[in-house]
Amino acid sequence: MNLAKLLQLASPTLPVGAYSYSGGLEAAIEAGVVTDAASAERWIADVLEHSVARFEAPTLWAFISSGNFSELNERFLATRETAELRAETVQMGYSLNRLLKDLGAGGVPVEEPSFPAAFAFAARHWKIEPEAALQAYLWAWIENQVMAAVKAVPLGQTDGQRMLLRLGDRISLCSEEIRSMREDELGNFCPGLAMLSSAHETQYSRLFRS
Repeated sequence: MNLAKLLQLASPTLPVGAYSYSGGLEAAIEAGVVTDAASAERWIADVLEHSVARFEAPTLWAFISSGNFSELNERFLATRETAELRAETVQMGYSLNRLLKDLGAGGVPVEEPSFPAAFAFAARHWKIEPEAALQAYLWAWIENQVMAAVKAVPLGQTDGQRMLLRLGDRISLCSEEIRSMREDELGNFCPGLAMLSSAHETQYSRLFRS
């Protein structure tokens, strides 16, 4: 496995703008759902378990396994419940896709690639072991959420590192479940996340774009 390429792909320095999105977390803070380190960790763990690990990450796995980018990308974009969540994955997908072209890796063969589509394309091109790519994707998502919480709650850096340790322990189990999921088991029903994301679109004061 090309470990250096995997680390590069999952690095927070990857210039895709992930730092500018909270994925609904900032709205949860505004609504008083997240108020401290414990509630931030609970929010991130719940979104991981009930949203990311139920649809986004399994779709990434399908991208990597099948290489069927067109149909899966269209389906994934259709599941983004709000304009912000759709714009987030499209903007990050566009940025990563453009970067891959600049690096000579080619580009995702779809007009409007989502972020998991572009991530999977890079993993396939660089021959990164699929399970490692899946776990790296989950880690990158968790890390971005924790850093958003550190900025917006706000929390201390030590609080963030404690959260990363505990949330990181969930990755192996999530990965195992994702790889064994059937297509009819996938789902993205998270009404609380969708409502808070919608509220964020008109939130008066905010640091993040979602």
